[in-house]
Amino acid sequence: MQKVALTLITAFVLFACRAEATSFKTVGKPDHSQWTVLLQKYVASNGLVNYQGFISEKEKLDAYTEELSANPPADNWSREERLAYWINAYNAFTVKLIVDNYPVESIKDLNPTISLPTINTVWAKEWFKIGGEDFSLDRIEHKILRKEFDEPRIHFAVNCASISCPVLLNEAFVADKIDTQLSQQAKVFLNDKSRNVIKKDEAQLSKIFSWFGGDFTKGQTLVEFLNKYSNTKLAKDAKIKFLDYDWNLNDTK
Repeated sequence: MQKVALTLITAFVLFACRAEATSFKTVGKPDHSQWTVLLQKYVASNGLVNYQGFISEKEKLDAYTEELSANPPADNWSREERLAYWINAYNAFTVKLIVDNYPVESIKDLNPTISLPTINTVWAKEWFKIGGEDFSLDRIEHKILRKEFDEPRIHFAVNCASISCPVLLNEAFVADKIDTQLSQQAKVFLNDKSRNVIKKDEAQLSKIFSWFGGDFTKGQTLVEFLNKYSNTKLAKDAKIKFLDYDWNLNDTK
């Protein structure tokens, strides 16, 4: 029994150390413009995704994800370059996941038969590589984007292939305008009444603000954060409720 416990503890420690290692050898920098070309062709103005269109150009999608895999961020990259890389990687591999398994009604259909939240889900599965390391979507989002960048607006930039997700931006994130892109995504999401209903004295918000509440309240209240991007300004004592999340696929069909 002690040997089993020791083995499990050792495995956990090794996993935790590996999961947080995001330093890679310098190789090159991926060309995100090819991702923009695909996004502009197959993402509608309302954020819905033409997955069948992506399937028709699967070789180009695969070429981009392979370039991401082969060219991970290096220590000499700027913060903006690394942030843009990881957001693009999350979105591109999510699209690839749907394309590789299409048709599906929801990304959750790809969960294991026995699914445990945050532990054994489609997001926790390691099914692609970056810099030769096995990666999952959760590792990108929680171990890198949320942990290393302290940037709450990433929640409006990464897309989980679902109706209630913030819309997929129809261009790649790039270092020289990423701050503008993130603010744009925050404004679009918060002022989209199908995802958030904001009035002066009350707000019905996306579950994102419940799931990741701590990300939005570092050094400020949630209301203070919301008022930076919402067209309707909330009162300090506004009542907050959270909406149900629609996990249906964000497909144009």
